[in-house]
Amino acid sequence: MDCRLRTTIQIKEKQSRWAGAEAVALRHRRRAIRSLCLAMVFVISGCSIIPYKVEIPTVHNPFPQIHKVAIVPFFNLSAEPSLDGRKVALAYYAELQEVPGFEVIPVGVAERAMVESRLSLTRPEDARRLAQILGADAVVVGAVTDYSAYYPPRLAMQVEWYAANLGFHPVPPGYGLPWGTPEEKDIPRRLILESRLAYAREQMRSQIPVAGQIEEGNVGQIDSPIPSRGEPALTSGNAVPADWPDPRGLVPPPPQPTRPKMLPTNEPILVHTRVFKGDDGDFTTALQHYASQRNDARFGGWQTYLERSDDFIRFCCRMHIWEMLTSRGGAGESQVVWRQEKIR
Repeated sequence: MDCRLRTTIQIKEKQSRWAGAEAVALRHRRRAIRSLCLAMVFVISGCSIIPYKVEIPTVHNPFPQIHKVAIVPFFNLSAEPSLDGRKVALAYYAELQEVPGFEVIPVGVAERAMVESRLSLTRPEDARRLAQILGADAVVVGAVTDYSAYYPPRLAMQVEWYAANLGFHPVPPGYGLPWGTPEEKDIPRRLILESRLAYAREQMRSQIPVAGQIEEGNVGQIDSPIPSRGEPALTSGNAVPADWPDPRGLVPPPPQPTRPKMLPTNEPILVHTRVFKGDDGDFTTALQHYASQRNDARFGGWQTYLERSDDFIRFCCRMHIWEMLTSRGGAGESQVVWRQEKIR
């Protein structure tokens, strides 16, 4: 009996060990199946399992004197008659409204005020008058000079901002950038070149002869602008013209104890002209980053933005606004977010 009992106990122990091993194997199989199902869910949903870091650039309003802005329908100066200037203005309004620091008056409100006041906006005075009627700090007047919806799409636009205050002078590219600081090395070369060209244009304006003013006794004579050998082009005794631009004007001045004198001007405070092409490498790179940052449920990726004219026009407006503000000190710190890459 003892031998039989001992044998029976051993058999039962072996059976329990086998049952335990089968239970462990079953748990492993179930865990593997769950992991496989989870991976299939991610694949079907179009997302990867491992998230990745994305730095999203930001931009803000760098002009404290310009807060409330009105936008009017854009002029269509292109060869494409089907382009609706109002649609472009609505896209510009939507993108400008997303920039912190701006309060944008709806396009319909500005359009109705134009009709009631009979303003055609063909003169700076009309834009300034409309700004005063709407209680805005500035009015945005834009024109599309070239447009094509066929691949590769193309859009050329020139936008001018007119201030309600006559004393607000043009803000050149490069204003408000960290010149003379350690951060100057981080300024993009494109902005440096654009600032130098703007400064050179202002210099040349003070040297261009005024039409109709001819000095007596020098008719028919042309003085060479090149100094003679041994004579310096500019000595310490030479005086610059009164309207010679000062490069320090790119740096905002400190507060003054008294208000400056009014120097009225009809020039727009901001002017930015750009041509956007759907086959440009920089443009498509920016479009890829823009599409990856949006939670767009539509399928197709960033390439579909080039096929849909509304999306293309809005992204061009976004690029236009961001370039104009960034070149004048409106760039902010990048935001870091974690996303899961879409599997196409």
